Amino acid sequence: IGRALQLRNGSDSMRLSVDEAFQKYGDRIFSAAFSICQNQTDADDVTQDTLIRYYSLNKEFENEQHLKAWLIRVAINRAKDITASFWRKNKVNWEDYMAELPFQEPEDSRLFEAVMRLPGKYRTVIHLFYYEGYAIEEIAGILHRPAGTVKSQLNRGRKLLKNTLQEEWNGDE
Repeated sequence: IGRALQLRNGSDSMRLSVDEAFQKYGDRIFSAAFSICQNQTDADDVTQDTLIRYYSLNKEFENEQHLKAWLIRVAINRAKDITASFWRKNKVNWEDYMAELPFQEPEDSRLFEAVMRLPGKYRTVIHLFYYEGYAIEEIAGILHRPAGTVKSQLNRGRKLLKNTLQEEWNGDE
């Protein structure tokens, strides 16, 4: 299974080994999960659960983009399950974890904090659009929402971010 792509039966389908999927998409799975769970422990669990599900599924994918979208969709769904669980009440605050993150610029920290304070539906689409580079139509497919809803949530999330950051910048003067 050491090859990056495994072509089966001469078809165009592909499958990465779990190690390869983790190497290639582990950070993206983690960051998508973190944007919902807002803590490292749960995001680590979601990453592991997502890769276990990938391993257990034994599914062939059309291409790497299909695989990436599937992994992120599974991670988002699993993260939502965790945030709704009883155990969620015993979490570490994302603000505490933020102190451990290495930000290159102070503005990066402020932007991250502003994004994390957004309501979940806006935070998720902002994350997928800006951090993962997905187009609106791709986000709609991942989240199983109409593209118009995603576009609306993205615009509302941007407005909330803009207002939050402007208030903060005006307060710094």
